[in-house]
Amino acid sequence: MALWLLSAPSSASIITCHATPSAVRAPPAPPPPPLLSLPPNPKPTPLPSLTCALQCPHFQSCSGCTQEYNLHRPIILNEATDFFKKHGVSDFTFDSCKLWGWRCRAKLAVRGSSTDPLVGLYQEGTHNVADIPDCKAHHPNINAAVELLKQGITELNIEPYDEDQGTGELRYVQMAVTTHNTSLPSAERYKNGKVQVSLVWNSRNEKSPSSEKLNALADFLWRHGGPNRKVHLIHSVWANFQTSTKNIIFGNRWRHLLGERDFWEHVGGIDVSLAPSSFGQANTRAFDSLLRKLQKHVHFGASVADLYAGAGVIGLSLAVTRKCRSVKCVEINKESKPSFEKTAERLPNSVDSSISWHNADTSIEPLSWLVGSDVVVVDPPRKGLDPSLLNALRTIPAVESKAKSPGSSLLKAKSEKRPWIVRSREALVQIESKTTQEDSQSLPQTLIYISCGWESFKEDCKSLLSSNVWHLNKAHGFNFFPGTQRYCCRLYDILLLHMLEF
Repeated sequence: MALWLLSAPSSASIITCHATPSAVRAPPAPPPPPLLSLPPNPKPTPLPSLTCALQCPHFQSCSGCTQEYNLHRPIILNEATDFFKKHGVSDFTFDSCKLWGWRCRAKLAVRGSSTDPLVGLYQEGTHNVADIPDCKAHHPNINAAVELLKQGITELNIEPYDEDQGTGELRYVQMAVTTHNTSLPSAERYKNGKVQVSLVWNSRNEKSPSSEKLNALADFLWRHGGPNRKVHLIHSVWANFQTSTKNIIFGNRWRHLLGERDFWEHVGGIDVSLAPSSFGQANTRAFDSLLRKLQKHVHFGASVADLYAGAGVIGLSLAVTRKCRSVKCVEINKESKPSFEKTAERLPNSVDSSISWHNADTSIEPLSWLVGSDVVVVDPPRKGLDPSLLNALRTIPAVESKAKSPGSSLLKAKSEKRPWIVRSREALVQIESKTTQEDSQSLPQTLIYISCGWESFKEDCKSLLSSNVWHLNKAHGFNFFPGTQRYCCRLYDILLLHMLEF
């Protein structure tokens, strides 16, 4: 993930291969790897260093990881360093993050048979499932929960899904680990994380003929992994009902079966609620590091617009840690609303900020979401910024100039004739500040771009810089998905741009 940042360069150290290294400058070329112990030979064959190697028994068969060695140096790192240097940032920094056991959220296919279930990912270019019981990327407790699930499938004669026939009972499973447990010392919370298990059942609802088997499987998981066991592994069990023949994992119907209903994680200085249907970052520790880095580049008392906000984690963390005057979160997925509400309810009483969450499409009248903010944070999907938002950011000086004309307003009157626009501006969730706030017509002077799509990210960056409106001040990368270099987005960057003076 990448951040575009406006700040003085931070101090940094050389990158290391520890499991959880601190933020570091992009490293120089690594030293030559050790050589084979062979008789004297003018051209000995080098071996890759195993210090930062994946060392996973499933590497050849599983499609999840594509980089086996030097996990601390993603293949894209050199390209990123050159790109930022070309655009004026010579001190691009990079955090290699946790290299093994980092994945706290996994969606896995369930295939095979009841006597020999396969739980894992599709092999490259096929729908044949590779069983990955010893995945090195998974949090160890995900692997433990998968093993318990397979025992339940066999003991209860649960039939895994058959894609060709459309038959079977269990299609997929989502495993999500919460490491938020205040009863444990902070140093022990990660390794003792509990697993929320979501079973994707091949039926329309809980009234199907196979519902008894579903409940029996949930009971098995809870009985063998719940709070009455020596090791409390299972946080909760949920069911999702899906009968579509399309390549879609989840259906629209969810049911809580056993365990705790609410799933909490602590990142960026706040407690965050996540429903099983919500989007959640797979790498919890890397996301926390990203939030901590981002917070340092938002000034105290700022007015923030958080676009593509999801459940508002970024905006709410800034409201708490930077004492923001206002935070406006905009998200197109209405399913994120309950998580935002629960997270907001847990904010400290000391927070004195006007906070709102809007279920809206940022591509429609994007200027309306920028007005009143001096900092805008964007966290778009892999395709990058919507063209209309990109254009609004490129033309801010022209908008400001027009707004200074007598009788003009940044928000055009024509939107009154478009009621869906007016409704979207009305917050679905509103938390009023304890202090009276004056409405502001200001436009952002700082843009923080969190990217998960490298190619689209480069195009957006070049477009913003070519407008001569924005100046790229700082860039920092996070190794969110060590070993998975198939997709450009696996190097996350944060960049911060500052508006030029006009």
